[in-house]
Amino acid sequence: MKGCHRILAAGSLLCLWPTFGGTGASPAVPPSSGTPSIRLTIDLRQPGKPISTNLIGVFFEDINYAADGGLYAELVQNRSFEYQPTARPDWTALTAWETVRCDGAEGSVVVADAFSIHPNNPHYVVLETRQPGRGFGLRNRGYDGIAVEAGKPYDFSLWGRQLFTGNRWGNSGVLDGPAEFTVLLQDSRDEVLASATVAIRGREWHRATATLVPSRSESEARLVLLSHTRGGVAVDEISLFPRATFKNRRNGLRADLAQAIADLKPRFVRFPGGCLVHGYGLNNMYRWPRTIGPVEQRRSQPNLWGYHQSMGLGYLEYFQFCEDIGAEPVPVVPAGVCCQNADHQGGTGQRGLPMEEMPAYVQEVLDLVEWAKGPPDSKWGSLRAAAGHPEPFHLKYIAVGNEEHITPVFRERFRMIYEALRRKHPEITVIGTVGPSHSGPDYDAGWAFADELRLPMVDEHYYVPPRWFWENLMRYDRYDRQRSRVYLGEYAAHDAGRRNTLRSALAEAAYLTSLERNGDVVAMASYAPLLGKRGRTQWNPNLIYFSNTQILRTINYYVQQLFSVHAGDTYLSATLAEDTTFARPSPAEDRVFLGTWDTQAEFDDVRLVVEGRTVVAEDFSGPTDRWEPIFGTWQLQNGVYQQQSRETPALSLLKAPAGASRYTFSLKARKTGGSEGFLIGFRYHDAQNYFWWNLGGWGNTRHAIEKATDGAKQQLGPERIGRIEPGRWYDLRVEVDGMIARCYLNGHLVQEIEDAGFRPPPDFAHSAVRDSATGDVILKWVNNRPSARSVQVGLPGLPSRIRATVIHLGHQDPLIVNDFDSPDRVVPQTNFLEVAENFAYTVPPYSLTVLRIPAR
Repeated sequence: MKGCHRILAAGSLLCLWPTFGGTGASPAVPPSSGTPSIRLTIDLRQPGKPISTNLIGVFFEDINYAADGGLYAELVQNRSFEYQPTARPDWTALTAWETVRCDGAEGSVVVADAFSIHPNNPHYVVLETRQPGRGFGLRNRGYDGIAVEAGKPYDFSLWGRQLFTGNRWGNSGVLDGPAEFTVLLQDSRDEVLASATVAIRGREWHRATATLVPSRSESEARLVLLSHTRGGVAVDEISLFPRATFKNRRNGLRADLAQAIADLKPRFVRFPGGCLVHGYGLNNMYRWPRTIGPVEQRRSQPNLWGYHQSMGLGYLEYFQFCEDIGAEPVPVVPAGVCCQNADHQGGTGQRGLPMEEMPAYVQEVLDLVEWAKGPPDSKWGSLRAAAGHPEPFHLKYIAVGNEEHITPVFRERFRMIYEALRRKHPEITVIGTVGPSHSGPDYDAGWAFADELRLPMVDEHYYVPPRWFWENLMRYDRYDRQRSRVYLGEYAAHDAGRRNTLRSALAEAAYLTSLERNGDVVAMASYAPLLGKRGRTQWNPNLIYFSNTQILRTINYYVQQLFSVHAGDTYLSATLAEDTTFARPSPAEDRVFLGTWDTQAEFDDVRLVVEGRTVVAEDFSGPTDRWEPIFGTWQLQNGVYQQQSRETPALSLLKAPAGASRYTFSLKARKTGGSEGFLIGFRYHDAQNYFWWNLGGWGNTRHAIEKATDGAKQQLGPERIGRIEPGRWYDLRVEVDGMIARCYLNGHLVQEIEDAGFRPPPDFAHSAVRDSATGDVILKWVNNRPSARSVQVGLPGLPSRIRATVIHLGHQDPLIVNDFDSPDRVVPQTNFLEVAENFAYTVPPYSLTVLRIPAR
């Protein structure tokens, strides 16, 4: 889900809060008279409610260079010469490679496909060396450089075969000995860090290997391959791996990045996506059989995030990683349809595999179960065994589809896949899809389809502002326990600027307390996306950022880790009473505005009618002192109010407040230039909290209502296809009736939403769980206030005073972030606390507190 507009900016106050750190004893802080208080009682004698033990997991998708150039430890970019302009227009089969000629060397480099290693790997390079000099060959700079460490071994390999020696035409095909090469690691000044030699012998494809041990560390090394033999050699799959991969796996994962994921203690790993699953066309769907077997026989392809996948990190490596970290695999297969946004068709590009191909595709999905779980002498189990894993993998879940439009094309194909899995593998939990949002037509249709099929589980997705999570803490309390269980497969709090702020992390923490409370219906949840490479992101925010040498754990990362490490299998109900002395007043939501986005326009005949009384009737025949321009160039001209710039956005506020929750805002508008349409604003609270009706947005393709909350925007309700034509006057009307807003275009109702607006949401969340394995009781508290609050805790059934562990994650500034310059600004701090059946604790401002009590 992507936004197209930047957010209105507002200043913020930086506050400082003393670090709650150390490892010594920490007594409870007595509440002050100015601190709001809460009475929280959890009866430890209650049996509690069983909840999912797989609640917190991770979502992996090859977006933001998460696999190649990231988690996959391969250091050579475009190792098999398969890059294509279909991924990026400026790419060719030789992208990331450059020719090297040392001291008079001459030759040529040609991409060929006549006699490839395998049909899945069609391209290779012919190196013809005419004059060896000190070496003719290729240089690869990796992914933004190749980071190497002094004294550590790196495994080099290539596939090659000799074509001729000497002159291409002069020796009737006789080979005069092997083709000899030097392999080098160099720094940016061409100084040699490590070297080795390899030789290619004969006309058949074969693999040559060498070990390189750098003499010193270098963050931006290059790999160089130099030929010293006159003649022609075909080369492919030029590779360089650190020997120290995660768990020392061959063709393995980058150790530090994999460890950062392992440290989350995820209960499951979803793979391979995401939109990557259904791809940008039927030929681009992620087909799992193409990702197993020897890497030189796997089929690489462009992905819809605008770069290339080698498939070196394929299903084998994924299942092995799950096994290594003790996580359940949750593979996702296409539902027989491609992405609805395929071919740049903006939601109308969904296509289905031809029905005559569906039986074979359904069998492909069934084959995945056999590959993962079948005996080593079965057809697909034998391929797993040949790859070095004769024991079956653990497989309980298969998700089918990702954020699909719930169309007849989708339903027909999904039903075929689901019914085949249910018949042949009833032990597999099939996870369906209910579209890309927390509400809307696909969500409703997806749930109706799930009810029809009686699906065991559905996959919900939503990316929303932090405030949404606070406003929806009761979402799953209202779910029918007799319907499908929920996998919250993709979610994140999108704060202003898509930053990983403390505010966003605390919103997610608060929501996770509600998921624990509803762990009987919410079986799994995974933040998305997981990884983002510095300078190579197509999507923000991400849970972990990285460069070739650094790992940045966001504040959001620590929230996920704390909930995963301190999970339970039983939810304990609590009673909460809050001091209402400190209740906050509801803010006014009564201003309206005019606006445009990259567009010039004229406005006239503005009327604001409140409770049936006309408050403003503006025909722009006189001064414009009722208006307050915010952005753009606004002026009165020829009896209309003109906006003449192409700012994004350009806004002018009406100074007169509505003064009520029921009013009508109407006007005429005409586009005079630019690329989009109009922004008609209502329920304006401040520069970061408002609604607007976006007409002709997204490149003048559709209309929608958007809500900005704390500077982050989300779309509300269904969008409508439409455009704004230049030179034509439009009659526009917005009716606000409490929580209902209706938008009319030329007298026709176009959009209608129901939204609570900007009433103060909850700012304290809590949960209590028991870990039956240890007997520990784990309390979690999230305080989203700028002030501390006192919690008076009652624990009936606690046998005696006990020393508990208390972990704090927070800061006085809710907009603070961890970044590469200061990666540890906000990290968990651990202390200890004596607790009794009744005790007091002061929760710091803007914080998550985890209290772990050995209660057995």
